[in-house]
Amino acid sequence: MDIEQFRRAGYQAIDRICDYYISLRDKPVSSQVEPGYLRKALPAFAPTEGEDFQLIADDYQKYIIPGLTHWQHPSFFAYFPTACTFEGILAELYACSTSNPGFNWSASPACTELEAVVMDWTAQLLGLDESFYNTTEVGGGVIQTSASDSALIATVAARSRYIREHPHVAMEKLVLYTTTQTHSLGKKAGLVLGLKVRALEVTAADDFALRGETLEVALKEDVDAGLHPFILVATIGTTSSGAVDRLGEIADVAKNYPFLWLHVDAAWAGVALVCPEYREACQLSTINTYADSFCTNFHKWGLINFDASCLWVRHRTHLTDALDVTPEFLRSKHGDAGTVIDYRNWHLGLGRRFRSLKFWFVLRSRGVKGFQKYITDCTKLNAKFAERIRESDQFCFVAKPFLALTVFRLAPKSLPHLTTLELNALNRAFYSRLAARSDIAITQTDLNGVFCVRMAIGAEMTTERDIDRTLDMIEQEGRATLRERED
Repeated sequence: MDIEQFRRAGYQAIDRICDYYISLRDKPVSSQVEPGYLRKALPAFAPTEGEDFQLIADDYQKYIIPGLTHWQHPSFFAYFPTACTFEGILAELYACSTSNPGFNWSASPACTELEAVVMDWTAQLLGLDESFYNTTEVGGGVIQTSASDSALIATVAARSRYIREHPHVAMEKLVLYTTTQTHSLGKKAGLVLGLKVRALEVTAADDFALRGETLEVALKEDVDAGLHPFILVATIGTTSSGAVDRLGEIADVAKNYPFLWLHVDAAWAGVALVCPEYREACQLSTINTYADSFCTNFHKWGLINFDASCLWVRHRTHLTDALDVTPEFLRSKHGDAGTVIDYRNWHLGLGRRFRSLKFWFVLRSRGVKGFQKYITDCTKLNAKFAERIRESDQFCFVAKPFLALTVFRLAPKSLPHLTTLELNALNRAFYSRLAARSDIAITQTDLNGVFCVRMAIGAEMTTERDIDRTLDMIEQEGRATLRERED
């Protein structure tokens, strides 16, 4: 492709991306294709001769678009939101055009230095303590791929620190703590690293939050059994319920176990810290005082395209002591002198994408006020949704609504004597009806044996009209489910 062909293809690509977003509201939220559709449509082998790019671009529209679930759709309420903004799209285009692996400062100084800057900008945006800033040269922040990667890196650093301080402890004696509502990232970190994982029980009575007393009992049991708990993954805004672990109570207990690393996973809810009014609910002051590491995903509720997981550590040497591998071919004058950050030592991989560019574009384009408006708008829409659920004779909450998440189930007041098993069966039927629709995307979960439905608001295009329409749809499917049961 010559430069003029590239220019024309680029113009067309931008136009088609814009057209996609303009027409998004008119598309079904979920893909309507059947498994294996793409293999049937495409040749069995790559072409021997190169093809005209216009054909390739047209085939993207023909074959790929129909197989997409549209996460930016105004009626997408499943999982948690995934951010995508035009500023982020353009930043990705610029970043890809330079193709810098960014494994050390010398590879491209701008890649490293911009990341250090924007991680401090985001730390300030969220109100994090200065001990997490890169400018301190003690703590600092780094962009990871996902919250799972961030938890894995924190666990590696915590394990390394613990083993340095307890050199005679056998690896099989180490224990990673999660809760029964922690994201699967905790269990996966244990699988990858070959660690024992203990999930501490949380209850509906405590809003599914980990309490200090539960942690204290577990610590005593494990220490008495000769085990060595070395990290706790606590959560601000769990996936299933939006629960917020009681960090103050946890910190009071952890004081007596100084080598217990506290990693706070706030993958979804952490971005809400941009709004001062939500900082108390998200326990910012305790995070700032006690957390050894903190993670939030700007690619969820933070307007920055995937991947954009932010990890901050209070002591960067815990990362670099665990992960620094520097063969001769990676040495550089500034790296050896310690005058620059070599981010390859802050995560598992060697090469890195120029992810800081999209932070820079979006932060500058939206500003603090733009982020605050987006978060408060989503939260207000959820308050409207939750109020209608609260007033309904058909539905009830299973967990307390938090920020932009509501977890509810069908529980008609006309059938007060249904058992948990009967209600679960009723709600599975109700959810099946919702999942079969193409004009809404919503997800299920299980909270301590209670089957329920999650409604997570976060698409930037979602309006009050979309919430009203979704509520009407949910009530309609609820009534249809009850009629089916009567029949």
